[in-house]
Amino acid sequence: MSNKMTEGEAAKAVVRRNTEEVQGRGNYELFDELFADAFLDHTPQPNCTPDKAGALGLYKTLRAAFPDFHADIHWQRADGDVVTTFKTYHGTHEGTVFGIAPTGRKIHFETVDAMRVQDGKITEHWGVANLFSLLQQLGAWPPSHA
Repeated sequence: MSNKMTEGEAAKAVVRRNTEEVQGRGNYELFDELFADAFLDHTPQPNCTPDKAGALGLYKTLRAAFPDFHADIHWQRADGDVVTTFKTYHGTHEGTVFGIAPTGRKIHFETVDAMRVQDGKITEHWGVANLFSLLQQLGAWPPSHA
């Protein structure tokens, strides 16, 4: 068996570094290294551009709102150069987000995303985040009465 890392394993490592070091620790120099200049987000968040600058802006907005923002990666799967990750983000609401003033509440929300990694750089993103749950936790949406 070869010691050479497979394309999928290498791609998973790039995505994991982005989640842990860029999103989780605010290492924006690494962001610039990990994201291709021609990066395209197929599912940008509201008021975010679908490019590299938009992704960086979103990351900075989240860290400003949740200074301890970090994720638990539950699993990753690679299909060629596309990595799908299921994770739960955590943080303490200490800055304004979505127009909601800081509440001091600890929050968490689940995300599933797919990122294409080519030549060691993230080139594309598709994702779904449970922002409805986040809004409920911040008191911006009535709680469910299940």
